[in-house]
Amino acid sequence: MLITVAAMAVASATAATVLAEPMPPPTPPPAVDPAMTRTGLISLEQVAPQRERLSIASAAMRRSITVDVLRGSGAAPRPVLYLLDGVDGDATSAWLTKGRAAEFFADKPVDVVLTAGGTGSMYSDWVRHDTGLGLNRWETFLTTELPPIVESLLRSDGRRAIAGVSMGAQAAIMLAQRHPGWYRAVAGMSGCYSTADPLGHAVTTITVASRGGDVDNLWGPPTSPEWAAHDSLLHAEVLRGTAIYLSAATGLPTGADLVAVANSPTIVDALATAGGGAALEAGARSCTELFAARLAALRIPAVVEYPADGMHTWPDFEAQLPRAWQVLAQALDLPKSK
Repeated sequence: MLITVAAMAVASATAATVLAEPMPPPTPPPAVDPAMTRTGLISLEQVAPQRERLSIASAAMRRSITVDVLRGSGAAPRPVLYLLDGVDGDATSAWLTKGRAAEFFADKPVDVVLTAGGTGSMYSDWVRHDTGLGLNRWETFLTTELPPIVESLLRSDGRRAIAGVSMGAQAAIMLAQRHPGWYRAVAGMSGCYSTADPLGHAVTTITVASRGGDVDNLWGPPTSPEWAAHDSLLHAEVLRGTAIYLSAATGLPTGADLVAVANSPTIVDALATAGGGAALEAGARSCTELFAARLAALRIPAVVEYPADGMHTWPDFEAQLPRAWQVLAQALDLPKSK
């Protein structure tokens, strides 16, 4: 697929903005426990009436992974929504701390599963251990290790969907593409969906490098077939039959964005929020348009929305969630309540 000059200009502007932002303080990668060779539930903590925090031993990543679960309304069994975080991979999913997911899903008859960690990982299986980001086998964890544990605990009915924002958006589409039929529906909010073309390779490289990782440890050098294997544009055909929702805004600030900028603790933070949020969302818009065009060419149905304003910030991600839910709920045979 040809990449337009405009799209490449957006990628260049995005790269410059991301790399110009203050980098998060370096933290050691998650420690590997060679003795952790079995996957299983380690502990469960009741955080709130409808929220539990699980610690799960991952044999694939040789460490424990923290997972938050929001139990839905009504009696079990219910379907499950896996909701992926962005690039920072905080100790608690930003969907909970910044995106108000607990409040949104409190009255919905769906169980929501949110992983913590995953910083800069693309939620993928890396070909090598990375000195900056550690051992990442997230695809194995999310599709093989986690579902039997959490869906058994929740007494799930077998219906599942996956959604994500930014890096998590790319990963959600990627996982649905690489595991056809596993999810009834997928939603990507403000993400990019190619990996093998120049734009997709640039965005993926920026994402990993922005958090201290070496992208060659992800899928190998650019010539490796793994880059093409993870490209959802190239493999969009396998998404036929999966309900798809995509959205990306323009990068123009909303009123909520302006409040967030005004409330930034320092002028540096304010400039990073304003400039970075605008450029990143403009890049996501270009990526989304490319992927939507590919789906349209294949005559694969998708709901695609382009809000007139909005930046790459959590107030805007929060605003995208109810619209994504309409598509996810329908595919899960649930009421499309807002």
